[in-house]
Amino acid sequence: MNKILNKEPVKRAEKSIKDFDNSLSIVCLEQTAKTAQDAATALGCNVGAIVKSLLFHAGDRFVLCLVSGDKRCSLNKLKKILNEKNVSMAKPDDVKKITGYTIGGVSPVGHLNKVKIYIDNNLERFKTVFAAAGHPNCVFKIEYKQLIKLTFGEIKELTE
Repeated sequence: MNKILNKEPVKRAEKSIKDFDNSLSIVCLEQTAKTAQDAATALGCNVGAIVKSLLFHAGDRFVLCLVSGDKRCSLNKLKKILNEKNVSMAKPDDVKKITGYTIGGVSPVGHLNKVKIYIDNNLERFKTVFAAAGHPNCVFKIEYKQLIKLTFGEIKELTE
């Protein structure tokens, strides 16, 4: 388990989280939390309280959408918000290049490149939420309001 916590992406996520609030910590799960459902099962929480960090390619830029685990991000809504015709899920290579994380462990913070962040308004149903921390087995727990401050995310209606 400790090997995972020493991985560079996890360290990078942890630094961002700790710099923001030293009381926050990364939890290493025995089972993988690659999907929101896996994470919810491992944590014993509502799947909606799992934050999915989804990177989208929009024209010549990338945006990260933080979406509730029980919802799907709407490409149509995203196209309207961004005023962009071509919006698609980023390719795994781009996810790695832009965020520095691999799919399944994309954290909402600690990215290699600055990226605009949108937060789905459905997450406000939960006082506390869980987000990935650089590895499919690592998550951190944070209050929804803190997540907004931590990520400088803009609240939008993003889901179908």
